[in-house]
Amino acid sequence: MTDDQVIAARDRANRAASSPAARIITGRPDRWTRIEETAIDLPGRRLTLRVHRPKHVRRDLPLVVSFHGGGFFAGTAAQNDWLNSHLAARCPAVVVSVEYRLAPEHPLPLPVEDGYDTVARLVDDAAGWGVDPTAVAVLGESAGGTIAALVALRARKDGPSLRAQALLYPGTDWTESMTGYASMTENADNPTLPMSRLLATRKLSLPPGLDPRDVSPIKFDSLAGLPPALVVTAALDPLADQGSRYADRLRAEGVDARLSCYEKATHTFLSTPGLVPAARPARREVAAFLRDHLHPARSGLPGGSVHPDV
Repeated sequence: MTDDQVIAARDRANRAASSPAARIITGRPDRWTRIEETAIDLPGRRLTLRVHRPKHVRRDLPLVVSFHGGGFFAGTAAQNDWLNSHLAARCPAVVVSVEYRLAPEHPLPLPVEDGYDTVARLVDDAAGWGVDPTAVAVLGESAGGTIAALVALRARKDGPSLRAQALLYPGTDWTESMTGYASMTENADNPTLPMSRLLATRKLSLPPGLDPRDVSPIKFDSLAGLPPALVVTAALDPLADQGSRYADRLRAEGVDARLSCYEKATHTFLSTPGLVPAARPARREVAAFLRDHLHPARSGLPGGSVHPDV
């Protein structure tokens, strides 16, 4: 496919994922949450943000910055409304999903720069966004998990301080060794993420001259000092071993890291709750993890009321 064909196919897919009809598969947003779109101006670009806020909580809340999947060349923030809105209500927190720039027009590392710069800007203007700058987490699925992990690695050195990272079936290795994991062979023909799509992702998103180790969290020399991590994997996913190996490395280097593998789940399952029953228990696990680290002294909504299905 030419670049123009990729862009046209992406735009069609994103319109479909954002449509009311897609809610049958992608899930309905939580009714206790309001969703607003706004924009943020960063040097040389303006990004759209999809902001999920609990309706009945008015004090400053923790901030969770979320990154959708799509292989760096597809996907849209709206595809995660079910997950992000329920996390906003159940944590509670302000969950901001970033429409980062996409390949082939904007290859790596530009999506990662969008992610880091957005987190830094939101924390700098915490009062304007109504969030607590001392209670910040990042979350991402698939390629968005790569972005979240890389944002956490940069924030370790440059700030801001993060309390947690939730990595949902993340891609952690975009080097030539990416196909060498056992789960890649075992699940190579999985329809949700076939090997051909993974290789296309690498070709479209990594420009000539970029060292793939710079966007492969598992290849970093040191992972010490990172915030606590929850790594969620799916047993039927080609990326399963990339996630589990990353969790192993985090623990080996002293990071509080938990690995949770869902046996009957496929790649993207937290974006398709209408198809994969495992999405609901996984969502509860992610919500509990974020709540424990962003609200360490409490587990419910203000006044002692607890959101249903917490």
